[in-house]
Amino acid sequence: MKTLRHIGSLACVLGLFTAVFAGIPWGVIAAHDPPVPWWLRIAVFCLLGGILVLLLTLALEQVRNKTSGDRLLPTEAESTVLLLNSLAVPGREITEILGLVHGHTVFAIWLGKDLSAIVKLILGGELTEYTEMMGRARATATSRMIAQAVEKGADAIINVRYMTTSVVGTAAELFAYGTAVKLSE
Repeated sequence: MKTLRHIGSLACVLGLFTAVFAGIPWGVIAAHDPPVPWWLRIAVFCLLGGILVLLLTLALEQVRNKTSGDRLLPTEAESTVLLLNSLAVPGREITEILGLVHGHTVFAIWLGKDLSAIVKLILGGELTEYTEMMGRARATATSRMIAQAVEKGADAIINVRYMTTSVVGTAAELFAYGTAVKLSE
């Protein structure tokens, strides 16, 4: 699926650049209604076809992610790992530091929800679309961080921190990190 999306992206970009940087100058030079050349037709079809392939592959991926459940609930192994934003676990001794663990994700919302949020910016109120997006991103990043800790055999992750940055437009990266440790029994 990823390969098909890359092919669609490439076709879209090549079609766009050919249509803009060759088609527009050709249209200006040959302004007296000549037939559209074959290369410009191909460029437009590549542009439109690439967009179609991108939209279809993204829609299929979203359907697949929803049917696979996009697991947000922790597994049994993950639920036994303690998460703390302190440097120590009260009542337990840290016997071994296993190292840094992290998880990250980049989330964006659908354009329709983005437009809804823009209206709320004007009228006021909580931007629930973004709140939900960041909640899902935090859960995904945390789950990935915990999975790394489980692989290392950790009992806890201490000094847990979250960091977020804007990637493009309304897409945000959420990065979760902490120190995986073993605890005394």
